[in-house]
Amino acid sequence: MKVFIACLGTETNTFSPLPTAEAGFREWMLYRGDATRRPENLFSAPLHVWRRAAEAQQAEVAESLSAFAQPAGVTVRKVYEGFRDEILTDLKAAMPVDIVLLSLHGAMVADGYDDCEGDLLEKIRAVVGPQAAVGAELDLHCSITEKMLTSADALITFKEYPHTDSKERAQELYDILLAKQQGAAKPVMAVFDTRMINLWRTPVEPMTGFVKEMQAQEGKDGILSVSFAHGFPMQDVPDATAKVIVIADGDVARASAVAERFGKKIWGMREQTATQNLSIDAALDRATSAAARHPVVLADVTDNPGGGAPGDATFILRRILERGIQNVASGLYWDPMAVRFCCDAGEGATLDLRLGGKCGMTSGDPLDLKVTVKRMLTDAMQPALSGDVPIGDAVWLQVEGGIDLVLISTRTQTFHPGAFEQFGIDVKSKAIIVVKSTQHFHAGFAPIAGEILHVQAPGAMRSDFADIPFQKVRGPYWPRVADPFAAE
Repeated sequence: MKVFIACLGTETNTFSPLPTAEAGFREWMLYRGDATRRPENLFSAPLHVWRRAAEAQQAEVAESLSAFAQPAGVTVRKVYEGFRDEILTDLKAAMPVDIVLLSLHGAMVADGYDDCEGDLLEKIRAVVGPQAAVGAELDLHCSITEKMLTSADALITFKEYPHTDSKERAQELYDILLAKQQGAAKPVMAVFDTRMINLWRTPVEPMTGFVKEMQAQEGKDGILSVSFAHGFPMQDVPDATAKVIVIADGDVARASAVAERFGKKIWGMREQTATQNLSIDAALDRATSAAARHPVVLADVTDNPGGGAPGDATFILRRILERGIQNVASGLYWDPMAVRFCCDAGEGATLDLRLGGKCGMTSGDPLDLKVTVKRMLTDAMQPALSGDVPIGDAVWLQVEGGIDLVLISTRTQTFHPGAFEQFGIDVKSKAIIVVKSTQHFHAGFAPIAGEILHVQAPGAMRSDFADIPFQKVRGPYWPRVADPFAAE
């Protein structure tokens, strides 16, 4: 048996001003055939799982490209086509292949390609033919298209947000494709379109129970897998709405019935799970109230680099300064120019620094601050969901009034308290911690947080989903339409 493995992806915010070029892949992950000999990250971890599982059965493993970029705007066409063709070239060289396993995102858009994953899967199927088992593991913030469904035998998404289950889903996909290859199962897929655009946070009810119910269904009545593809709200593509995917053993009708049941259940929970964010001042009022349990973590959800935003917005920090709030830690601010100035000045230096607000209107105006450089790190990392992620050269700055800021030269969201603690910042003693993230910070910060508040500031990521200026989304959706099923 021969198994082919590869990874290609990014999460494309089609409203982001930042193009995704090859440099973005080189900065984040770009390995050619050797990702499984390097430390794991969220999207390379499945390849490690697949190699170990295949080699345990004495299978031959052909490993191709592993390329992943930090979320940003539309991918440059020649970059996507070059990576795609590299995978196809490696696949043709490895033929005949029994199983193809891909770690993708599911929300990658390139110039000329609204559905990169469907395009890649279709071309892979044309190479390997109908008998090979082909499948992909996807981020749950994915768009499920007809081309993806007709080209793959199995599509499985993460179930958790934050994405803490990458390896478990990788093993699930491997087992299903192996069963097909061995003739032990005939995986068939069905999808239910919920006609919703929203963000669902799985660590809190009712979503925690919904995920458990999906898992409880698997292995019963011929159901092999149940996934809830949340969609990615900042992506203007035809298939942007959230969908339930069910894989059954040979019974399409059964898969369809289960997909519809789970789809209608999540539809019925729409008001309970609707995104609730506070204004900047409302969040700061709550965080500074006498009843606040410290530290209060404020999530700057609209400037989350993990959703394609720049990570240099100043809106929340400006209000903190204007209100004279003290004992605050905030980061990670992507500002390579400011980092360079601070490194040139050196540790202990006090200087006037223009911070943030560099990438456009959604970043706000820059702040002119007098700062002290407390510590500098070179080629720094921060703990994340599946291994460390780079933050580049980074500096800890202190502003008068007891405000600690962390600036970075490699754009990424804030995942873990370690991003601050490695400098010597005691985040547990802070009254307020402001993180540039939507949800992935939760796994790291929830254990130390007195309370977590999600803040709606101006920015490149919007949560007023009814008013996002979509041009390509197919059909009516909630919350723009109260009942999109009745609107047919």
